[in-house]
Amino acid sequence: MKILAVDIGGTHVKILSTGQKQKREIVSGPKMTARQMVSDVKKLAKGWAYDVVSLGFPGPVLHGRPVADPHNLGHGWTGFDFASAFGLPVRVINDAAMQALGSYRGGRMLFLGLGTGLGSAMIVNGIVEPMELGHLPYKKGTYEDYVGDKGLERVGKKRWRKLVKDVIERLVAATEPEDVVIGGGNLVHLNKLPKGCRAGNNANAFVGGFRMWNSAYASINRGCKKAKMSGSKNQRPRT
Repeated sequence: MKILAVDIGGTHVKILSTGQKQKREIVSGPKMTARQMVSDVKKLAKGWAYDVVSLGFPGPVLHGRPVADPHNLGHGWTGFDFASAFGLPVRVINDAAMQALGSYRGGRMLFLGLGTGLGSAMIVNGIVEPMELGHLPYKKGTYEDYVGDKGLERVGKKRWRKLVKDVIERLVAATEPEDVVIGGGNLVHLNKLPKGCRAGNNANAFVGGFRMWNSAYASINRGCKKAKMSGSKNQRPRT
């Protein structure tokens, strides 16, 4: 089975198919609707063979469907029939959860994605739990307001790095993970990672997209919020 993994972001949509080595991407932005995304991805994937599609969606997902339009994209995502639009089986998961899935090594892991906003997910002993920590109150706004793109632009890199360190420390203290992965496009702006953290890689989103079709993740396709992963704490799930 060949899989097309689609990582939908607030600024770009990136894709990679089974057997391909080079990703492809297009600009997204506040005018991109769900229907437009599907149309653009089909054109972008021209020449690639794929049987199923994995979508990493930048917002909350419940029972395999977006439950709110993303803050940084257009409208029409909730209730949209992705399977019908692609003409293929489709599985949808929160984008941070998809990247977390591709980064997982076992145990209790917290994933935080520094990008347009603040993506977040936890995997606890193989159970994937998408989260929306970025929208929790922080100072005069939310975590996302301070460590997302707008916060970086507003306060500059030096102050932003201090805020990122503070936010990570708070979320680590609250969730008590054994492993912390920091990913996202703005990871490059950090001079060093906070103690106990390791760097993720945006390419792990594609790994996660491929893993979604492993039989161990069948609960995603049944519409469950959580997906059980196989393997012991020290064993990576097979892709």
